[in-house]
Amino acid sequence: MTDAGAAVPRGAASQTLSRGIQILEVLADASGPLTIDEVARRLDVHRSVAYRLLRTLEAHRLVVRDATGRATLGPRMAALAAGVRRDLQSAALPELTSVADDLAMTCFLAVLDGEECVTLWSVEPRRALASVAQRPGTRHPVSAGAPGRAILSLLPADEWPVEASSSLREEVVRIARRGFATSRDEVIPGVRSVAVPLSVPGQPPAAVAVVHVAGSHDEEGVASRLARACGAIRASFGD
Repeated sequence: MTDAGAAVPRGAASQTLSRGIQILEVLADASGPLTIDEVARRLDVHRSVAYRLLRTLEAHRLVVRDATGRATLGPRMAALAAGVRRDLQSAALPELTSVADDLAMTCFLAVLDGEECVTLWSVEPRRALASVAQRPGTRHPVSAGAPGRAILSLLPADEWPVEASSSLREEVVRIARRGFATSRDEVIPGVRSVAVPLSVPGQPPAAVAVVHVAGSHDEEGVASRLARACGAIRASFGD
């Protein structure tokens, strides 16, 4: 979870703007709508400060409040997010959809964001009896989970944004050699993931991945399908 109560970075131009951004991060990480008191507590500010910030964000439709006054992200956030990495998203979406339907698994695109792996786009299969949801905006340490470690395999170890144990370094070397990463019960209990690194010039280090519940799946076969999707995404950029 974002450390929203942390001090504003030295040299920041606006404490108010920084706190407004922190509110958006808090609401994005929350499992449901938050009261003004909960927002204030997570930002470590007075309730009146949190209220004024929320009202400003609400006026811009970045935040909405329900009948009880609880706040959640608003529709304007979705519109803003649609413009983030638009080229990569538009290239990836058809491939994510195809993989999701072919494998009957939720397929998603994850990118490196600082020291975290963040889901940029996600597609659930249309005809599966049950699937695992992977909400866009979901983030976790880049060292955890298959997508994060697949992304690390694209980077020289001295450029990793995290401190790495010897076991992590050894695992990433194996991932780079075989071309895909796997994880089990790491980010979400009871869920497995397979991810293939995606490198496109001019775009952040990324991975195409699927999540599924425990079962008998040919992980190498899944990885092969993901690799074809990555190849198609790269080809759309002329690479």
